[in-house]
Amino acid sequence: MIISASRRTDIPALYSDWMLRRLQERFVLVRNPMNSRQISRVSLEPELVDGIVFWTKNPEPMLDKLHRMKDYAYCFQFTLNPYGRDIEPKLPRKNALVDAFKRLSDATCPRNVVWRYDPVLLSARYTVEYHIDRFHELAGALKGHTLKATFSFIDVYKKLAERLRAAGVREPGVAEKHVVAGHFSKAAQENGLVLDACAEGIDLSIYGIAPARCVDDGLIARITGRDLVVKKDKNQRRECGCVQSVDIGAYDSCAHGCAYCYANHDDGLVQKRIATHEPLSPLLLGDKNAGDTVTERRVAGGLHCAE
Repeated sequence: MIISASRRTDIPALYSDWMLRRLQERFVLVRNPMNSRQISRVSLEPELVDGIVFWTKNPEPMLDKLHRMKDYAYCFQFTLNPYGRDIEPKLPRKNALVDAFKRLSDATCPRNVVWRYDPVLLSARYTVEYHIDRFHELAGALKGHTLKATFSFIDVYKKLAERLRAAGVREPGVAEKHVVAGHFSKAAQENGLVLDACAEGIDLSIYGIAPARCVDDGLIARITGRDLVVKKDKNQRRECGCVQSVDIGAYDSCAHGCAYCYANHDDGLVQKRIATHEPLSPLLLGDKNAGDTVTERRVAGGLHCAE
């Protein structure tokens, strides 16, 4: 079993104490996002967890706690974009995040920290030329601290359309995507990075860019030294290359406030839900209620591994 922590929120930045307690107590409760009365109890016994994929934009709160995860294999998907406060209003300054990236890499391994430039969006301020320059600049700053970069172009979901329109943001056209991809590929090669693209519907192989697998059984296998037998995740988009994982996060619980975020629906709701977080609770938000049904998630420990 691979744990995803989490596509739905930034656990390292916002809930690291809770995460470490869950690992200490060896289980976590997760509400079904489609039916809040249904709760899964997920075992976090080390012999059942093949690896943990952390998703973050700021690992700083977790950097001094990594030694407490010695029983687990883990890697980080670290999103580091070139946007200002108009798009990413509550993140630390970029130089601080570059420094945090380097310290995370030094504390773990460059292989285990994947740089995400995600998503690429366009506006009057954030032009194609802007992205080309900033990607090259960031790739140089991170050189030697990661082996791979993953990027994607923004998808304007219906629930995001109004928010993005208000911010003057649009999706790149096909021709613009090819220009960006070609320049990103060149910059990645110059800085020793493998570049792939996350859930893109266009073929970028002409630039040496393969489809990404962000929850990557191959990377987990290299970290653990064991081959994994894990199926593709059918719950993700068709273009997504990720393998199956168990996400332990919750929607509408990220305080970063990024304009392009698909996991937050309403800022007011987010603040109310964040206020229910209790570090001692086995649930990320709140606690069990009368009428909730808790079901043990069945996991075949070791059967995912081909020794």
